[in-house]
Amino acid sequence: MGTEESPPANRTGLTIYDVARAAGVSIASVSRVLNGRANPRRETRERVQRAVAELGFVPDGAARALSNRLKEVVGVVLRRVVGDGMFTDEEENLLFVDLINREVEIAAHGRGFDLLMSSVAVTDRMARPRIAGVAGKCDGLILHDRVLAPSDISRLAMRTSVVTLAGTPTPDSVNVRGDNAGAMRELARHLVVEHGYPTVAYLAGHADSPDNLARAEAFADAAVAAGATCDRDPVWQGNYMAGGGAAAIRAAMAAGRPLPRAIACANDQTALGVMRALAERGLRVPEDVAITGFDDIPAARHLHPPLTTIRQPIRQLGTTAFDVLHRLITGALRPGLEIVLPTTLVLRESCGCDGTKGMP
Repeated sequence: MGTEESPPANRTGLTIYDVARAAGVSIASVSRVLNGRANPRRETRERVQRAVAELGFVPDGAARALSNRLKEVVGVVLRRVVGDGMFTDEEENLLFVDLINREVEIAAHGRGFDLLMSSVAVTDRMARPRIAGVAGKCDGLILHDRVLAPSDISRLAMRTSVVTLAGTPTPDSVNVRGDNAGAMRELARHLVVEHGYPTVAYLAGHADSPDNLARAEAFADAAVAAGATCDRDPVWQGNYMAGGGAAAIRAAMAAGRPLPRAIACANDQTALGVMRALAERGLRVPEDVAITGFDDIPAARHLHPPLTTIRQPIRQLGTTAFDVLHRLITGALRPGLEIVLPTTLVLRESCGCDGTKGMP
C-alpha cells in the first residue's frame, strides 16, 4: 500500500495547493493565473492574486514546473463492444460505463480539466500503442476494466499517471473497484439458504476481467459451501452484454441442458438479455429460473419482474477515479493503492422475493 506525499512547496513552505484552497479555485486555475496561460475569468484571477498576496506565496522552480507541465486534460479509455442479434444497438448503450464516465467528466470540469475519451476493441492487438498515443495528449489516464495487462500498465505509468477501474492492482498505478467478493458471497447464501435453490450458475463477463473473476470465484465457493451445485460449464461464459447473456441461454437450451434453478449474472446488462431469452422460450422469472445481476443500473428496478442485484456506488466510482488521478498528477498521492468501495445486495422479485424485502 502506498502512502501520501506532500506536493511541491516553495521556500515559504507553502504550495500551490494552499493557494487553491485559500482562493477557492482548482489547481488548474492557479496554474493558469501563475503562468499567464489561457485567459482566466477576471474574478478567478483576482481571487488567486489575492490569495498569493495574503499567503506571501512566492512560486519557486518546483511549483512553476508543476503548473507549467499541466495540459489540464485527462484521458479515459474503455473497451469497445459490438451488439449482437436482437441487441444490435448495445454498443451505444453501455449503461454502467456511461454513468461512470459522466461522473468522471463532472469531477474533471470541477477542477478545470477537460476529458479526452477513447476506446479499444476487446480483441484489439494494437491497444497498447493506441493508448500510449492518448497518454501523450493527457496529464493522466483512467483505464476501464483491463484494457491493458498489468505489465503494460506498469510501462505506461512510467510516462503518465494511471488509475484503473476494476483492473488489476500494480505498484505503479491505483485501482478503484467495488467490493465484489463480499457481495457475491451474500448473494449466493441468499439464493441457496433462504430460497433453497439446489442448482445455480454464474453467467460470466469478459474472461480476463478481474471483477468478473472475483465475482465468479466468490459466488461459486459460497454456493457450494451452502450446499448447492454450481454449474461451471463453459456455456455460461458471457461478455457483460445483453447479447452475450441471451446467447448463453440459447446455447444451453439448444444443447438440451437443464437450466439451473438460479442464474447469477456478472452484471445487470447480462441479466437483461437472459430475461429476454427466457421469456421468448416461455420460461418465467423467478418461477422457473431465478435471475440476479450486479451494478444496479437505473433500469434494473423497472424490469418485469424487478431485478435483484448488487448495488455498486456507480457515481462514486467515477468521482473517486478522477479525484485519485488528480492527486497522482499533482504529486499528492503515491501509486500502489487499491481503493475498494462498498456494495449492497438489493432484493427484488427476480430472485423469488416478494418485493417487500428489497430497496427502491
